[in-house]
Amino acid sequence: MTDTRFADLLERVMGLSAATIGPGAIERAVETRRRETASRDTEAYWALLQASSAEVQQLVEAVVVPETWFFRNPQAFRAMEGDVLGPRLRADPLASARLLSLPCSTGEEAYTMAMALMESGIAPHRFSIEAVDISQPAIDMARAGVYGRNSFRGHELGFRDRYFDPVPHGWALREEVRAPVRFSQGNIFAPGFMAQAGSFDVIFCRNMLIYFDIPRQKQAIAVLRRLLAPDGTLFVGHSEAGLMREEGFVSAGMAMSFAFRRAPEAAIAAPIIAVPARAAIRPVAPKRAAPARMMERDRPVRQAIAYPAAAKVPDLATLRRMADDGRVEEAERGAQAHIRDNGASPDALLLLGLISDAGGQGKAAAHYYRKVLYLDPGNVEALGHLALLLRREGDHAGARLLDERMRRRDERSS
Repeated sequence: MTDTRFADLLERVMGLSAATIGPGAIERAVETRRRETASRDTEAYWALLQASSAEVQQLVEAVVVPETWFFRNPQAFRAMEGDVLGPRLRADPLASARLLSLPCSTGEEAYTMAMALMESGIAPHRFSIEAVDISQPAIDMARAGVYGRNSFRGHELGFRDRYFDPVPHGWALREEVRAPVRFSQGNIFAPGFMAQAGSFDVIFCRNMLIYFDIPRQKQAIAVLRRLLAPDGTLFVGHSEAGLMREEGFVSAGMAMSFAFRRAPEAAIAAPIIAVPARAAIRPVAPKRAAPARMMERDRPVRQAIAYPAAAKVPDLATLRRMADDGRVEEAERGAQAHIRDNGASPDALLLLGLISDAGGQGKAAAHYYRKVLYLDPGNVEALGHLALLLRREGDHAGARLLDERMRRRDERSS
């Protein structure tokens, strides 16, 4: 019988869902720490964990594998500077900004936030960056500010000459970049986490939520909502975009940045799911009964009522606005007619997938998302929504494969 005690412990301590990384990763971390603590067997190591909070932290360190580098997913940093903070700070010489990097890992993300603003002419004294991570060794490395070759990827490395000095075994970050960044160790699930921190104009929280189960995701998002200023911007990972829409955030409309803002309070009870071209679909509440029409919707591909052949079919942008306005069935019929008249396209199929997903028809949604990926293998919206759908249905292995595809795509684009 599989020993789930260690996975349960990690879930309690750090919210980690074992299914997202696989039990093998936890078993390897446990075995590594067992050997390093000279525990004779797993029972002895389990007893040590019960007696030592410091060893629990060491196990967390063994499980958390940071994968980060400077200017990872550069579109987000360009959006942060060019669309969010830069215009406001340049328009008002007395304005300042507060930013948060969570989790900050070994500091590359937080320091990139600083460099991106400095590159645009914003002086370091006009912004401050809080950087928080559960791993104390990661925080120590970030504070040291010395980085090896793996932290510098891609072809645009001019920033390294401008902000780093070569040292043995790497490059040391200059003080002007380090000054506005403050690092601290913390756990987002700890009681009172950052209770006195105030609000932030920009939060980067990328590729953390995907490792939590649904209750922990909701708990973490509630913390992020509390920390985000009413007009602030939250940047997440590509595979987390669908989750943010489900939780009532709205897309900031910045291409490839995965930036979101808090929805108006009145809209939180009816979260939206965004679609391309900055449109959105409001989920349809299911009926209590299960009439024949609902049974029809359970088929892999739903057959919407045919759009009149003689009628002019609206363009896809109009159909998206229809869906956003709650005219979901009309938008669905129009998308089907658009495919009938013009052939299948990634945008039309994606719209049908999102409509099905919002209506709780997972099988139909997955069918459409896969059709999108057949036509456009790198479609970020389809990859992210299908990964989230698979994860909700318990197919964590399938979701991880899609996450990996998105990660490789990001590396190529950066």
